[in-house]
Amino acid sequence: MSVSTTETRAPSVSTDERRLPWTHMLLTAAAALLLAILILFVADAFSVFSAMILGFFLHVIIGYIYSRLREGPRWAKDRVVTTLVIGAFAVAMFPLLSLLWEVFSRGVPRVIGAHPEPFAFWNRPMSGVIGGADAGGVWHAIVGTLLITLWASLISIPVGLLTSVFLVEYAREGWKRTLGKGVTFLVDVMTGIPSIVAGLFGLALFLAILPDDQSGTRIGVMGAIALSLLMIPTVVRSSEEMLRLVPMELREAAYALGVPKWLTIIRVVLRTSIAGLATSVTLAIARVIGETAPLLLTVGMITSVNYNVFKGQMATLPTFIMDQYRKGSAVCRNDTVSDTYTGEVYQCVASANIDRAWAAALTLILIVMLLNLIARVISHYFSPKMSR
Repeated sequence: MSVSTTETRAPSVSTDERRLPWTHMLLTAAAALLLAILILFVADAFSVFSAMILGFFLHVIIGYIYSRLREGPRWAKDRVVTTLVIGAFAVAMFPLLSLLWEVFSRGVPRVIGAHPEPFAFWNRPMSGVIGGADAGGVWHAIVGTLLITLWASLISIPVGLLTSVFLVEYAREGWKRTLGKGVTFLVDVMTGIPSIVAGLFGLALFLAILPDDQSGTRIGVMGAIALSLLMIPTVVRSSEEMLRLVPMELREAAYALGVPKWLTIIRVVLRTSIAGLATSVTLAIARVIGETAPLLLTVGMITSVNYNVFKGQMATLPTFIMDQYRKGSAVCRNDTVSDTYTGEVYQCVASANIDRAWAAALTLILIVMLLNLIARVISHYFSPKMSR
């Protein structure tokens, strides 16, 4: 009795193909860059940007030819695709890095070199600062930004999270499913609303509530309501996607143990997706914290500190940046300028307004970075720890 055996053979690979170290691609990149510089110098059109662009395309060609000769056609195609992907990543990162470099390079000197002491830019308002006085700060704008964003978050986060819970956990059949589709459509429409429209809504809402003799009132809560219209769609859509990532098996296991639906949502669904929910809230806050148009209509601009969002105008970082940039270069008729409140004498600097605008932009970026860091810490400590 003969037994036939089937021998499994590995797919044949050409023996003349071998993988080269990544340092070889660095050599081809350097050769391509040098060739690009030489070509541009000969054409009398040299610039750093043009050298990088031409060098990249030459690197794709030279790298492909070199890889095809040394590694074979299969690895040569892989090298080309890898180079194109890296190039696309560099193109995407270039605007971000250039923006950060511009803001930090222009904002840090103003923050560190503030008068009368370093970092006074962050703990002093603009009260009494006129002309090109090398003084003043953004403390009033920081307070206004944080308070208005806080109240907008208190409005938006509960509404957004509860809406996403309804869409994921309850809107599955019957009239709830129909209602869920309508809510989803409205949320998608709200996502595309221009920020100026949200500001007009907040203004019109309070104009309808307040007496006629207070039609010119501008208060912080107006801006909070306007920003909440922009936050809610972001919270709903992002949180909805996070909740849908929770495996259905976890819900079914809780139901099998007799846990009611509401407690399953709180202790299982929300707890499992806390990391994604924290990211969703952070994205929503970052979406609105830099908005200017709604706050110009609803909050206004002042130079002093206001801690009460229900009374009086408030300054915010976006409106402060716009106000300082709009003033442009100051006219210095004398070498010094006096504070109209304290009488302190400061040096007159023509670029003081522009410098304050860049420093305020740096402050806004740092606040957003801090909020992202806090969200990461929350998601790290409160998300369930997975073990194998």
